[in-house]
Amino acid sequence: MTSGNTFETHPGGDGSGGIGARLGDALHRAVSETVSRSGAVAAAVYLLDADRTRLAVSMIAGSPPSIFSLLPGADLNSPYEPARALASDTAVGDLGTRRDAGHAQPQLSYPYFAIATPVATGHRRFGALMALRPDTHGPYSAADRAALEKTGRELAAALTALADRGESVVAPCTPTIIRARPASVRTAGWGLPGVPGSDGTSMMYPLRRLADLLNQATTMQEVMAAARSCVMTPLRARAIVLAVAQDGRFWVVGHSGNSSELARGLHGSTANASSLAADALQAGPQFRPAELPGPGDRSGTGSPLAQDLAEAHLPLIGNRHVLDLPLLRGSDVLGVCCLFFDGPRGFPAEERALMTMMAGLLGAAVQRVELSAQQQQVAEHLQRQLLPAVLPLSPRLTATARYRPAETTSRVGGDWYDVIRAPGDRVVLVVGDVEGHSLNSTALMGQARTALASYAAEGHPPAVVIDRTGGLLAKLGADLLVTCCVVSLNTSDGTAEVALAGHPQPLVRQPDGRLSALHAPANLPLGVAADQAFQSREHTLGPGSVLMLYSDGLHDYAPADPVLWAQTLFDSASPETGEDLEQLADHVVAEVIGTTAAAASRQRRDDAVLLLARFEPAVGKEAPRTAALHVQRRDLQGVRTARAFVTEQLRAWDLATLADTLQLLVSELVTNALVHAGSDVDVRLRAFADHVRLEVRDSESDPPMPSPLALAEEDNAEAEHGRGLLIVEALAGGWNTFPNGRGKTVSLEMTVPDHPLAGVPVPQE
Repeated sequence: MTSGNTFETHPGGDGSGGIGARLGDALHRAVSETVSRSGAVAAAVYLLDADRTRLAVSMIAGSPPSIFSLLPGADLNSPYEPARALASDTAVGDLGTRRDAGHAQPQLSYPYFAIATPVATGHRRFGALMALRPDTHGPYSAADRAALEKTGRELAAALTALADRGESVVAPCTPTIIRARPASVRTAGWGLPGVPGSDGTSMMYPLRRLADLLNQATTMQEVMAAARSCVMTPLRARAIVLAVAQDGRFWVVGHSGNSSELARGLHGSTANASSLAADALQAGPQFRPAELPGPGDRSGTGSPLAQDLAEAHLPLIGNRHVLDLPLLRGSDVLGVCCLFFDGPRGFPAEERALMTMMAGLLGAAVQRVELSAQQQQVAEHLQRQLLPAVLPLSPRLTATARYRPAETTSRVGGDWYDVIRAPGDRVVLVVGDVEGHSLNSTALMGQARTALASYAAEGHPPAVVIDRTGGLLAKLGADLLVTCCVVSLNTSDGTAEVALAGHPQPLVRQPDGRLSALHAPANLPLGVAADQAFQSREHTLGPGSVLMLYSDGLHDYAPADPVLWAQTLFDSASPETGEDLEQLADHVVAEVIGTTAAAASRQRRDDAVLLLARFEPAVGKEAPRTAALHVQRRDLQGVRTARAFVTEQLRAWDLATLADTLQLLVSELVTNALVHAGSDVDVRLRAFADHVRLEVRDSESDPPMPSPLALAEEDNAEAEHGRGLLIVEALAGGWNTFPNGRGKTVSLEMTVPDHPLAGVPVPQE
């Protein structure tokens, strides 16, 4: 290595990507002189690459964080200052009050004034020389411009001499960084006073740590934990709020510190309002020191508390790297990062640059986490769409199902359930499971469910159904295993035929409360080549028997004996549960995957499906009365149709005394479903010996809640869909809400007057 400013010889002259000694000396002199003469915190030389189609940064003088605000390169037609300087053959940038008319350049998001001059001679173009200094120092003067142009010409002459000697003057693969920092630039509160560059280097530690933690973050909770330790703590912030902008409004996705009131003020506010947060979204970082508010001061959130705090509002950048912020476009901004500080508090330029870089990292993490959540929602929506929207009605079979996704996987699996009407008086119950947790599993589940349902609806016995389904999946090239349990129940005599394909055996609770398994040959899973035909076995069920089909995700928590396990679950149900299948299903799911010690010690690794079906006894010589009505979404006459359906059906059953009350109740429930769920609505009416059951099903999964009257008009408007449930609660003998395959069901019961059922059900289209 030579002495002075001479660089160690690198193989750059032979085109291997480094920088040659004489080229390094020339660039070093230029950037060092630029820093010393102009008071810049960073200076850089951009050279043309080997193809002469792009500028790349070749040498940088300065210190963190300013050196990391420089772009690594730019196309020749880019609005970035070095590219514009080379294209126009003149100095460009922040020159006094003139902003280079005719060049629609984006505003720098970092707190620096930039200037660039071409490095070129009459017949050779090499690149450009650029300088940055804090915006607190003001724009560059004419003398600053002249000094930079002089340095640029001297560098161009030196590079011309090198080129004439046959040396390569092209941008290296990676820039060389020289430590240089004006003594006048120091950020209080960072580093050790008297040690040059200590403040800037200290700023890089939390930034680097933040990048590491955010790279590992998969949830907003983990993003906010990283923000607390790497943003709030080193910056001594009182609160942080992250919000995304959608449909012209801010929606808070995370907040920490003393931030509750600040988050409430920002959440749902318009992104076009006169506020610092809105300005940051449109024009870049906004800062308000902690001073007494003047007549024109504006709070970033509209919160009275915010008037007493220093504020920093920074754009969250989604699809661009943090180092690309100088070329920020409006479409790149997905939200804002709002920081609040106790005063007195100012914002030095280098600290503002650090906050901007931190916000850039947070923006990329928020976008990744939000995108992952959206993709997960799409996948779950796809899976739920492949499940039955509603289970079909049968006069002597009542069925309900529960589905819970896995927690430790992608949560997209292949478990499913189905209830299929077969020819005659037969009803086919199905629970199946496709191996794996991926969209492939979900897609194969859709194929398997469709095939099984089609063959069952044609009237084939269970063994033939799974045999033909396995053959079809093989022809389709399915590469995943599928297990399933198929039970065909003849509701006229209680004959149940069971066929398995590597799936757990179904269980049955007898009318006297005893549990037993419906044994059948295990057979092989679908997708495994089988030499023998699938086998089934018949059983006979008595009226009042309850069938239990389930997937192995539910069985994972069972002891070795599934019969003993199920017996314990059924026996532990409270007396209030009675014969209500919905409450019984809720109880089983809660006990198995919600409150048991096994569930508490580990998360679910597999989907869980439960299907319960009760073989109803006949009422006298007649079957229970059942009727159904389907109301399409946005049907303006849907509520009127539902009222007429209930009235006509009850009159046909000689239960007209219940018509007025049930008319009112069905009006409330159907209105709620149409307005707030925004989906098709299914209305079901079933008359038993002593009560009538009304069910209204939609495709919104959030359970409804009765909402008391609120003083605020806005609260009343938001709670209106829960207000109708107060009427339901007051008039119905009992009501409940529970999930179904795609959404939820609200059910209620009314006591039947003390006389026998009569009449004939009204045919439904």
